[in-house]
Amino acid sequence: MEERLLKAILESLLFAAGEPVSLARLGNALESVPRDTIRQALAEMGAAYLNDGRGLVLEEVAGGYQLRTPSEHAPYIRRLLSAKPPRLSRPLLETLAIIAYRPQVTRPEIEQLRGVDTGGVLETLLDRGLIRIAGRKEAPGRPIFYETTPAFLELFGLKNLEELPDLEEFRAIEGTLADALASSGEQPQAVKDDLAAPGDPGSEINSETAPEPPSESETPPAGEAAEPGAPNPAPEDLKS
Repeated sequence: MEERLLKAILESLLFAAGEPVSLARLGNALESVPRDTIRQALAEMGAAYLNDGRGLVLEEVAGGYQLRTPSEHAPYIRRLLSAKPPRLSRPLLETLAIIAYRPQVTRPEIEQLRGVDTGGVLETLLDRGLIRIAGRKEAPGRPIFYETTPAFLELFGLKNLEELPDLEEFRAIEGTLADALASSGEQPQAVKDDLAAPGDPGSEINSETAPEPPSESETPPAGEAAEPGAPNPAPEDLKS
């Protein structure tokens, strides 16, 4: 197949799909075209979109390829559609981060790390399709454990969980931001969050920003219940 025609067909397929499309699905639609040829064409298309400053970008997201609008165009799109950006509250984002950074985590483990009941939070995340029940742990009582879904990756624009910043990278970014804010006389967000009262609208977090790793403060000893109203503990090392 001619290269120009192949790219035009790929563009049509991705536009029509409206969701990330895996290389395997594209290969099934283009039966006579080798997958390496498709992969190369997609890479060239992505570079062309980027270099030409187009109104669309081709990104590899959630295990597939997707045509998306550039993030800098988001305010204009929201204005056109009269839509607010999707938001996740701090409890939702904290719980989502724990599940993303700690595979096969159970509800009791999440509650031990956060120090509060998470039943409603988990139900909301399940309803939104951002997490799923992945199985039962080989432990007393065989508790259910959770994992993130492709919808989570798509929401945050990630190819896979390996693209999440590790704790060291996040600390470096946070330190750079704090220095920049200090030089401008502004307060870092962490300080603002500490000053915000519970339930303050400022605790709402825009879901377009990737979830930050939970802090590395000490977790309560196993089997010891957290005190009501106590600060939310976080794991010393969430990556297993």
